[in-house]
Amino acid sequence: MPRPIGRRTLLAGAAIGVAGCLDGAGGDAADGDTGGTDGDIMSDSETPAHGDAEQRGDLSLTSSAFGNGERIPDQYGRDGRDVNPPLSIGGVPDGAASLALVVDDPDARAPAGKVWVHWLVWNLDPSREQIPENWNAADATEGTNDFGEVGYGGPAPPDREHTYRFKCYALDETLGLTRGATKDELGAAMAGSVLAQTQLTGTFAP
Repeated sequence: MPRPIGRRTLLAGAAIGVAGCLDGAGGDAADGDTGGTDGDIMSDSETPAHGDAEQRGDLSLTSSAFGNGERIPDQYGRDGRDVNPPLSIGGVPDGAASLALVVDDPDARAPAGKVWVHWLVWNLDPSREQIPENWNAADATEGTNDFGEVGYGGPAPPDREHTYRFKCYALDETLGLTRGATKDELGAAMAGSVLAQTQLTGTFAP
């Protein structure tokens, strides 16, 4: 059963300064548009959703669209079709109750002053092996990205080639977070529940 939102989640929510970056006209913002934000509230080491997802266990995340460290095709960028790439999940440990995904851009720190969030998904069925391109996440829950939208927002680096992290976590519980939660809230809810984790990286240039 999904657990109710606990004290950790409420505290994380209270600490959030912004949910995303939009330009002054309310339109789309690129990875490097600060939009008046003051950066990540939590450091990269405070919760599982922050920082690299260093390999733990046999969990794997791959894509048929690009290899680890390779260029993400233009169609998955903000100015392309702006849809998620296909992903394959393997090695989910016994005892996993759900999976979570975090896609972010640590190279946005210089132009934007923060790690830019592109996609948050949690409460995926642990038996799921494929996430198709342009996935409708009706059987999971999505959070708010830094474009101020719920769902996937593609790469849009404003200055140079950036490296994007596709991070997958196997959790020992389902999360009681509601749709539209932020990375800080997701990270706080995941703390202490990660059984395994892995990371796929891809690059994208303007």
